Amino acid sequence: MTRILRVLLLASLSSLALPPSSIAQDTQKDTPLKVQTTLVSVPVIVSDRSGRYLSGLAAGDFKLYQDKIEQPISVFDAVEEPLNVALLIDTSKSTIPVLEDIKKAGEKFLKELRPQDRAMIVAVDCDVHVLSQLTSDRKALEKAVKSAKTAEEVGTVLRDAVDEVVTRSLKHVEGRKAIILLSDGKDVGSRISEQALLDEATESGAMVYTVFFKTGPLTHGWIDATTFPRRHVWVGPGRLPPPSRPNNRRGQRIEMRNERAIGFLERLADASAGRYYSSDASDLKKTFNLIAEELRHQYRLGFYPDNETADGNRHDLKVAVTAPDAIVRARRSYQAPNLPKNP
Repeated sequence: MTRILRVLLLASLSSLALPPSSIAQDTQKDTPLKVQTTLVSVPVIVSDRSGRYLSGLAAGDFKLYQDKIEQPISVFDAVEEPLNVALLIDTSKSTIPVLEDIKKAGEKFLKELRPQDRAMIVAVDCDVHVLSQLTSDRKALEKAVKSAKTAEEVGTVLRDAVDEVVTRSLKHVEGRKAIILLSDGKDVGSRISEQALLDEATESGAMVYTVFFKTGPLTHGWIDATTFPRRHVWVGPGRLPPPSRPNNRRGQRIEMRNERAIGFLERLADASAGRYYSSDASDLKKTFNLIAEELRHQYRLGFYPDNETADGNRHDLKVAVTAPDAIVRARRSYQAPNLPKNP
């Protein structure tokens, strides 16, 4: 055996003779300690002052802050991907005057989808009805929208419907995902609170776009249960409600309910980095085209929080862009996991 081979053999035997604890200690000394935190994903929409989407930005154009402290961006994605959209249609009794408009709006949005995009149709009244599971079959989706009809019972579990879509239908869906909510925004009977829903929407990674349809006293069909709380009065086509004295207070109450509904829809859209729209918009088709375009081209950032902030608390997030006059929409907070601290 040559001298070189004897030296190599002795070195190998020496390393095998080291206690396992010594090897582990040496490895720990050389390897930085990795914190077992979860990636925080931050969908981002960047537009100009006219609301047009800004494309072509690179990772270096973004800065991401947690509690005003800049974080290293570990994940950056700007690749166009297929959409996964849940279309929620309010079919409660209060939307009788506008249900056909809501369904037509839903059909218009479906026309903005591309063959690779998928959608699901959900009707919301006193219960949550999945009319079509997530699919790219346009005929099946259009048929589902047309099948939506007014409920027989009073109630609008709007918050519960969004909660169910977020926590069940879209939770494990990868890629671009969003909720389009067509509603008068009035919730009656939901179990989940508004704040709990807003927290979920913030965490879900699904942008919520809300479209408000104004409702009030009906001239035919079921009279709004909030206007006549003691009984429901059917007023068929060709018949008018009994004459009544002008009631300014009732009109004020209706406007207040509409204002509260708009406030909720705005907060829901804002929490998820989506947008709020009114059905009074001059061109809903153009609106839906803008929504589909920005969803396809949204930026996605991601970072790993350090161990000190894995405290189970909610932390502020902010995304800044170097592009001049850019308007940024992104989630504003996240719920940190509660992990044990390293000794």
